[in-house]
Amino acid sequence: MRSVRSCTLALLLAGTALGQKSSPAARTVEIRSGNLRLKAFLWMPNGKGLFPAVLFNHGSGGPDSAHTAGLAITEAAEKLAPAFVNHGYAFLYLFRRGHGPSADQGPFIQDLLQREEAAQGSEARQHLNFILVTTDHLQDVLAALDFLKGLPQVDHRRIAVAGHSFGGQLTILAAERDNAIRAGVAFGAAAVSWNRSAELRERLLTAVRRTSAAIMLVQAENDYSTAPSRALSEELKRMHKPHLLKIYPPLGEGPDDAHNLVYLGISHWKKDVLAFLDRQVGR
Repeated sequence: MRSVRSCTLALLLAGTALGQKSSPAARTVEIRSGNLRLKAFLWMPNGKGLFPAVLFNHGSGGPDSAHTAGLAITEAAEKLAPAFVNHGYAFLYLFRRGHGPSADQGPFIQDLLQREEAAQGSEARQHLNFILVTTDHLQDVLAALDFLKGLPQVDHRRIAVAGHSFGGQLTILAAERDNAIRAGVAFGAAAVSWNRSAELRERLLTAVRRTSAAIMLVQAENDYSTAPSRALSEELKRMHKPHLLKIYPPLGEGPDDAHNLVYLGISHWKKDVLAFLDRQVGR
């Protein structure tokens, strides 16, 4: 995604910071994914566990491996964590292979996609995106879930996943694969890829048919496309599965800002997302 306009970013982030109380400090942890040693930031609420937990999956990145959604990826993690930690959830922000502190553990997604498009064209790029989200990067997410379940302060019966864009797709796929997941919250999942990739559309629809987790789908109205959230919500409704669709009013100056609702519009979604998690996971 292109970087959001710096002035809009500063104003929106300042707004989300108002009223936030200080949260416990993060610690950096290492997660084994096959032969890889991935880094993640882990926050624990004040007090004694057992805590419910949220694993967050970032998107496919910005102009380089150190950025996502117009922010340094480590800053993005720190902006997001208080919304969950101050509400009593352990929060794990995973840096998948090739990204942020895990940049030395694999190639950066955007580099792979751009090379594939230059060599083979846009359809090949979309197919590679599909391969990455259903194999290597999903493996990283499942490894992080195993890590969370092994923490003595975390209640492994009360785990949720959340994610943004490419990470929103991973959230839905992980919720299908791991029956221990009680809920998934997908921000802007497949907003760019939905209309370009039939195989991705069918894979995500299959995932929501199979999942036992409650799914919340979140977007701003002026995101690149709200079709994926609406279609997945309709499929969940048809299957009589617990779900919630929230399409918020337009955010920022265009689809770049809107797509980054998860970071730029915390005050918009926080109450709804936490209420959903409290109902489905328990606090």
